[in-house]
Amino acid sequence: MASYLPNLARDNISLYTIPVAWVVAFMPRIYAISTYTSITKKDTKAISLQPRDFIKIAADDQALDNKMTQRIIRAEAATSNGFENLGLFAAAVAAGNAAGLDVSTLNGITIAYIVSRVVYNHIYIFNDLVPSQARTVTFLGGVGMCMALFVQAGNRMKRTLL
Repeated sequence: MASYLPNLARDNISLYTIPVAWVVAFMPRIYAISTYTSITKKDTKAISLQPRDFIKIAADDQALDNKMTQRIIRAEAATSNGFENLGLFAAAVAAGNAAGLDVSTLNGITIAYIVSRVVYNHIYIFNDLVPSQARTVTFLGGVGMCMALFVQAGNRMKRTLL
C-alpha cells in the first residue's frame, strides 16, 4: 500500500514549507478576529472595511477586558512579525535548494522553523502566561535556523566552485 506521506529523508518538501509559513504567520490574525467577534458579538464589517484599524477598534471596545484586548493586540503583532520574517525564511529555503543541500537537512531545518513559529505565536499571544524571554529565545531560534541554511548553502556553493 502506497503512503501519501513524504519520506523526509528522500522527498524534498522544503519549498512547501514556505506557504505553510505564510499560513502560520496569518493564524494569529484569525485568532484575534475570532476572539473579538466571539466576545463582542459584533460582525467583522468594520474590520473588513479598515483592517489596519483593527487594533484601535479592539482597544476602544468596552466589551473586551484588558486581558483579552492585550491578547488581540499581541496576536496582531505576532502576525506582523511572521510576515516580516517570511522573506528571510523563503530566501534561506531558496538558497538551500539552489546550493543542493541534503534533503534531510532542508526538511529538518524548515520543519523545525515552522514548529518554532507556531510556538512563537503561542508564546506571544499568551504572554500573560509565559515569560517574554521564552518568546525571544524562540524567535532567535527561528532566525538561527534561517542563518544555518544560508551558511550551509554558502559552504556548499564554495566547495562546488573550487
